Amino acid sequence: MTIDTCEIMCVDEEKVERVQQQLSSKSPAGVAEIFKVLADETRVKIAYALSLEDELCVCDVANIVGASTATTSYHLRLLKKLGLAKYRKEGKLAYYSLDDDHVRQLITLTFEHQSEAKSIG
Repeated sequence: MTIDTCEIMCVDEEKVERVQQQLSSKSPAGVAEIFKVLADETRVKIAYALSLEDELCVCDVANIVGASTATTSYHLRLLKKLGLAKYRKEGKLAYYSLDDDHVRQLITLTFEHQSEAKSIG
């Protein structure tokens, strides 16, 4: 039986130091928080819907994901709080869109990857 772990402590200390330095200047906790928020199926549906359209009214998003406007508003506020979505008000209507193209790419690439991985497995 083979064990899928290393049997020695470190092979390339230079690579380890280089990657550790890069990680220390980033925010892994912030990235993890984004993925935590996107771990909810309803929020993923909302983000995907927003990736397909420039912006959507809360009531339209609610219809798309099959949830109440109150529940949808809650999910949209969480996406906004983490900088994944932005909001604008027009009279009695509240519109949301993805914050920028990085978020759109993240959602699109993840769906593409999942589709490819599903077809391989």
